Amino acid sequence: MATYTVLFVCVENAGRSQMAEAFFRKYAPDDYDVASAGTKHVSEINPIVVKAMSQIGIDISKQKPKELSEDMIRDATKIINMGCMDKNFCPTLFIKKVEDWNIEDPKGKPLDKVEEIRNEIENRVREMIFGLSRENKEG
Repeated sequence: MATYTVLFVCVENAGRSQMAEAFFRKYAPDDYDVASAGTKHVSEINPIVVKAMSQIGIDISKQKPKELSEDMIRDATKIINMGCMDKNFCPTLFIKKVEDWNIEDPKGKPLDKVEEIRNEIENRVREMIFGLSRENKEG
């Protein structure tokens, strides 16, 4: 059973939050759990995001975008908003006590820009996991 659950949210759950979830699964200890979701349903993950992740050996091609639910919000220990570009569907409108990373949306961007966004997300996730590990050891 997970002792700590992180929820990554963005508008469509088709890019940033999917990458963050994948990196968290890769780097976090086993007793941590992760989910990602969006506020505006789309049918598939951004293919450029899938390609950028596959370049570094992470396959998210079978992942599906998920809609944000009250259960997800309630069950999360920590909620990270990836950044809002669509103010009508911005997760911060619906969630209180959220940390906002303000990461650029990869939607419509060329592969080289998506790679930059991917690298930023990987760095932020690794920093967060390091911080969580330190908190658990000290607390």
